Amino acid sequence: MNYYVMTLFPEMVQNAMNESITGRAIKNNIISLETVNIRDFAGNRYNQVDDYIYGGGSGMLMQPGPVWRAYQSIIKKAGKNKTRVLYMSPQGRTFDQSYARALSHNENIIFLCGHYEGIDERVIEMINPAEVSIGDFVLTGGELPAITIMDAVSRLIPGVLGSDDSAVYESFYDGLLEYPQYTRPAEFKGRSVPDVLLSGNHKLIEKWRLEKSLERTRVRRPDLYEQYLKNHTI
Repeated sequence: MNYYVMTLFPEMVQNAMNESITGRAIKNNIISLETVNIRDFAGNRYNQVDDYIYGGGSGMLMQPGPVWRAYQSIIKKAGKNKTRVLYMSPQGRTFDQSYARALSHNENIIFLCGHYEGIDERVIEMINPAEVSIGDFVLTGGELPAITIMDAVSRLIPGVLGSDDSAVYESFYDGLLEYPQYTRPAEFKGRSVPDVLLSGNHKLIEKWRLEKSLERTRVRRPDLYEQYLKNHTI
């Protein structure tokens, strides 16, 4: 998987992605990350990429020229085949685990991160990206949503996690929240690990885990629980 991030703050993206699991995956060449600074394509001595909004309004808007030239520089390398372009926008489709799975099958993903009051609509129409949101709230820029999506997608790339089973048993994989988990010591301040997890009986353990996932999902996310019931027979 190759990630390309068009941004005004490349170090912000690099610093986050070069840590922990994603950082190890980058070092092992399982995923790659290239940040493209939109200011490098400003075309003026001050590297200005924003201007006042036609028709009035508060704030500044990112100009179409620098964004378009930055995008073209990426397409020349990545090509358009097996490449998805995502624009981080609160007006887009809400990102979820099923979308992460779909994105994980691409070879290249280009992220367009806006800032200020957004990006000139003309260049958005020219690039025609899929607009994606991580929730019904507004952030300063698209960098944090892009990092969030890259993290979620990367976990689904073979070899990124230490165990291929790790991604299988996490929350949302099968439409359920994850069951509670425990580690040593077996007792902590009067609280003990459930006996079934110490039994060594894997069938009973799997049964207990499913029951707990169902219970948690029913209580914490009844919307997911109802959807699960429609697709499964309990």
